[in-house]
Amino acid sequence: MADNLPSEFDVIVIGTGLPESIIAAACSRSGQRVLHVDSRNYYGGNWASFSFSGLLSWLKEYQENNDIVIDSSLWQEQILENEEAIALSRKDKTIQHVEVFCYASQDLHEYVEEAGALKKNHACVTLVNSSKAADSACLPTEDESLSTESCEVPAEQTPSSDPESTLEVNDAEATGEKENHSDDKTSEEKTNENVPTAEDTAEQPKKNRITYSQIVKEGRRFNIDLVSKVPCSRADVFNSKQLTMVEKRMLMKFLTFCMEYEEHPDEYKAYEDITFSEYLKTQKLTPNLQYFVLHSIAMTSETTSSTIDGLKATKNFLHCLGRYGNTPFLFPLYGQGELPQCFCRMCAVFGGIYCLRHSVQCLVVDKESRKCKAIIDQFGQRIISKHFLVEDSYFSENTCSRVQYRQISRAVLITDRSVLKSDSDQQISILIVPAEEPGSFSVRVIELCSSTMTCMKGTYLVHLTCTSSKTAREDLEAVVEKLFTPYTETGIENEEVEKPRILWALYFNMRDSSDINRNCYNDLPSNVYVCSGPDGGLGNDNAVKQAETIFQSICPNEDFCPPPPNPEDIVLDGDSSQPESSESSAILEANSEIPAETTILGNPEETSE
Repeated sequence: MADNLPSEFDVIVIGTGLPESIIAAACSRSGQRVLHVDSRNYYGGNWASFSFSGLLSWLKEYQENNDIVIDSSLWQEQILENEEAIALSRKDKTIQHVEVFCYASQDLHEYVEEAGALKKNHACVTLVNSSKAADSACLPTEDESLSTESCEVPAEQTPSSDPESTLEVNDAEATGEKENHSDDKTSEEKTNENVPTAEDTAEQPKKNRITYSQIVKEGRRFNIDLVSKVPCSRADVFNSKQLTMVEKRMLMKFLTFCMEYEEHPDEYKAYEDITFSEYLKTQKLTPNLQYFVLHSIAMTSETTSSTIDGLKATKNFLHCLGRYGNTPFLFPLYGQGELPQCFCRMCAVFGGIYCLRHSVQCLVVDKESRKCKAIIDQFGQRIISKHFLVEDSYFSENTCSRVQYRQISRAVLITDRSVLKSDSDQQISILIVPAEEPGSFSVRVIELCSSTMTCMKGTYLVHLTCTSSKTAREDLEAVVEKLFTPYTETGIENEEVEKPRILWALYFNMRDSSDINRNCYNDLPSNVYVCSGPDGGLGNDNAVKQAETIFQSICPNEDFCPPPPNPEDIVLDGDSSQPESSESSAILEANSEIPAETTILGNPEETSE
């Protein structure tokens, strides 16, 4: 059917990342005819989640990516005299400097097998540069394995086909690890979809305790061996042994101001031009409190974040507290890659058409109006539309020649124990490691347990993220070495190992295309909208704001992602008295299935033990 699509749509979306999927769902919900295509064979792009074997296939795909040969003869013949074409790229250059390390041996658990798993190649290292693909001999073959015992280890970078667990590459954003603030618009959009709550669901996973931690500061240095829990609620603050009674009162007074800072502009207007860290010094806060607010609550940069940025971040943190538990965070079961798929399902329910493994060769632009009028796909089909959304990675080098991209350094680790010593082995830990050297950046560490369905039982999936200054390994290896130790078979009998052991590690750099002005792209028609990939932030705020802005440009008089109607309230034209008819029942059934499939932002604090 992909070679015989309808010839006209209202909106064509290229790429299935989170912003594109939200927009597709919103447009379809508003009655627009939507065609959503992706050249990949999975949903999510750089937001996807993979099984372990899927992650290895993804790595191999990036190795072979540079070898793609594009035949432009199919579409060039269809370009008329009054038209011109914007060629799209078939090569994804968003991931660079990939390095893989395997430390564990499968011999320890020979009885455990994974269908399609790769056999072990001890200490295999793969390097992939933007200009040169890795030697195929470095990548494990189908007869080689990279895991100790895995039946599906998580990686947030592939669309899961129904795995027991998925690996995240997005903050593993090989792409994806992301935490959502509990008032994140993504959370709100999902909870507005008549999704059953934790109490409504019959079967619930184990309770995930989201533990927010910080590195203890000793003088001017950070003792990475001392990891303490961040007191989030008012009760936590006053029960904390890290703060003196005077500091507790000073902190509560300052946090109270942050919650309503917009009502007192005179107290911060004079400091708008300085950084938030400098502003904190003017508020009579002790160095201990300044560190606490900057790195553990606002989580902003010490050198680049302005006073307003810091106050907004602090208010957002406090606003989310208590909404679903004692921390302000939610984490999606099965990883970040489930979020784009939720919105894709919503779009399909309201009539959107989906085609994976479907490439678009070019955009067709009318020379006179300078507007895009159609696309030409891999089959040579010419499909007309009013609006076009394109994920940044699909544009060619010619289109992006003036764009200055930032880079994100990412690491994904599989470890055998938690960084944070705790009575429970089922918790999500968030840790900020502040920068120690000038020119370096703080590193965010997110550790996921098996009940998140992102890793197998008895292991942890760890994501490390920071702004790039060098390659990912160079940026993150120092923190990895301080928090973890490589797994060695000789150390198995040593029960006194202090640090968690690394079973498998992946380093990569990812393009950050967020906050790029569309004017930086060469000759883009006004009805072509650019969607960015994952950014370095903790949540999905940027993606949702971008989706809402683009949607309002396409449908200025429509509500953005309103809650879908209750299936019982749907009345079909000409059949209002017979809702039980076969056609009506089919539609009701299709709609009633959606909440169950989109319950991925489950409340970890309310799920049963």
